[in-house]
Amino acid sequence: MSTVTERPATARERLLNAADELFYAEGINTVGIDRVIEHAGVAKASLYSAFGSKDGLIRAYLMRRHEFRVARIQRHMGKHTAPRARMLAVFDAFDELITGPAWRGCPFLAATGEARTDATVNEVAAITRAFTRECFLTEATALGVADPAALADQLVLLYDGAVVAAQGRVDPGAAARARGVAELVIDAAGR
Repeated sequence: MSTVTERPATARERLLNAADELFYAEGINTVGIDRVIEHAGVAKASLYSAFGSKDGLIRAYLMRRHEFRVARIQRHMGKHTAPRARMLAVFDAFDELITGPAWRGCPFLAATGEARTDATVNEVAAITRAFTRECFLTEATALGVADPAALADQLVLLYDGAVVAAQGRVDPGAAARARGVAELVIDAAGR
């Protein structure tokens, strides 16, 4: 009988896990690097070696959140072949997130709110928004609507509105309602 031995987390992974937990719960400006280092149980030099600075750690944290979002959306879209259903699956992916027990609000919205002019935060938030728009645009094009870019922009606006409405569990039904409106918008664009 063979046993699988788990590889211990590297200092980089421990720092990223600690940052993810602390930044998401308390905010990127509130949490200092000393708290992240202590929570991760690593030496301060490990942070600088792995990320270069707190800014590098924030970037890695947000990119990790982006990768999770991409995977979740792709998983939901992958359940469908029809472009209309694939567009609506983006809302289903968000609904899964906000109705889960770990939802505390959008990490990108929180970070941009804290660091209004921070280039790193804004850059990663823009990457995430562009990915979401591209999902809608690709499927709107495949659907054959007259103006796929306009439809994609409308769906992003609905998605962003649901994100804002769901901040801090204020409205856990926001994604489902946005999905309902998205159905009407998609159908109207197809006429």
